[in-house]
Amino acid sequence: AVVVAFVKGPAGRLVGFGVSLATLGLAVAVAVRYVQGGAEGLAEQVPWIRAFGAWYALGLDGMGLLMVLMTALIVPVVLLAEWRTGEDATSGRWGVAAYSALVLALESLALFVFLASDVLLFYFFFEATLIPMYFLIGGWGGVNRRAAAVKFLLYSLLGGLVMLFSVIGVGVVQADTGTPSYLLSDLTRLSIPAHLEPWLFAGFMIAFVIKAPMVPLHTWLPDVAGEATPGSSTLLVGVLDKIGTFGMLKLCLGIFPETSRDVAPVMIALAVVSVLYGALAAIGQRDLMRFVAFTSVSHFGFMVMGIFAFTTSSIAGSVLYMLNHGFSTAAMFLVLGFLVRRRGSALIADTRGVFQVAPVLAGLSLVAGLSSLALPGTGSFVSEFLVLAGTWQRHPGWAAVALLGTVLAALYVLWVYQRVMTGPPTDEVRASVTRDLDGRERLVTAPLVVVLLVLGFFPKPALDVVAPLVQQTMSHVGVADPAPVAKGTNR
Repeated sequence: AVVVAFVKGPAGRLVGFGVSLATLGLAVAVAVRYVQGGAEGLAEQVPWIRAFGAWYALGLDGMGLLMVLMTALIVPVVLLAEWRTGEDATSGRWGVAAYSALVLALESLALFVFLASDVLLFYFFFEATLIPMYFLIGGWGGVNRRAAAVKFLLYSLLGGLVMLFSVIGVGVVQADTGTPSYLLSDLTRLSIPAHLEPWLFAGFMIAFVIKAPMVPLHTWLPDVAGEATPGSSTLLVGVLDKIGTFGMLKLCLGIFPETSRDVAPVMIALAVVSVLYGALAAIGQRDLMRFVAFTSVSHFGFMVMGIFAFTTSSIAGSVLYMLNHGFSTAAMFLVLGFLVRRRGSALIADTRGVFQVAPVLAGLSLVAGLSSLALPGTGSFVSEFLVLAGTWQRHPGWAAVALLGTVLAALYVLWVYQRVMTGPPTDEVRASVTRDLDGRERLVTAPLVVVLLVLGFFPKPALDVVAPLVQQTMSHVGVADPAPVAKGTNR
């Protein structure tokens, strides 16, 4: 990122894209090594702040590996999709090289979050991701992008400050044992006083609920998605927002297992509210980018519901949902972004009949939409099915209500597609959408579609990677899958 920032003009864009491909190659190499030999040798631990017991500690588990691979693939896709970003006069000093540098900086910080095994280090990079994301939102996008960037920053800083209280708290409790440490391996064995644990848990959970985002702390996301570039929205929703659900699993369930069990009914209820509210709000949207943002609010509800249902299937489904949602949301944001740039408007009412003038664009938008509504054959179906099936084992009532979100997803995806893509094109559409997707734009969407289809028909490798983490989490929280009830039959 630093190198790219000092390379002027289009050369910086090329260097940035090359670095993102090299990072992807390294991530794949790490994945191969992990599958062959596990996490052994893929960790480092160096003293950082001895007085606090803080370590520069990085490690990898199955969930972290999937998040690393997802991030490493989405970044070059975004850089290729935003190849022209920064070339117009309205960007001012925010040129193409600056955009690439900020994206690489964001990727670096996000990877640190997914790899950190020290809570203080996790918090440091959790907060640091806000800096490049703030400038990506405020530097490029719609006319109200700066206001959206400030709103994003304020919400995120609020969550970060509340989380800092809990980070300090668990550090103090650990120090009282005589051995100061912020290592997650030490904190997961820490006995926190009963009167203090719920408050420390709340500090982490509020930060992650804002990041995820969940109702009622979700209002910043649609504003940002409506103003940021499609690539920036992809990085925010597809990568950074996963830190919320990632943190719930790794930190909340890891450090506070008893409180996690106690608050599970409340979290499941909030998750179902997010599922239904996000779906209903998506149906009522007039802006394509805000529409995608509200679909994500609904999807994050499914992820959180699966985490706190506490079954093997639901937790595995939530982790897989995090992966699939990253790719399906990227496809929706980027393909619809190509349309918005051609049409010059994100309003649904301004566009009709795109299929007749840009059939490839319309077809790929349908594929992205069908993945979003969890059509069988796409990765999203596998993850959503696992979440619902696992939740049904313990909370059949909540699973039945959440199932309405799947029905509403079919409604909002197909209704928007019908209004925008089908029918006779208007004169304005014919005049503005004068060409279909070019080679670069098709190359952008190709890997996303391939991954979604592969995970839809062959999810076993991803599920095998997360299986040890799921079993470890279930054991640590102290829960087991409900025993099947055998019912007799009349003969």
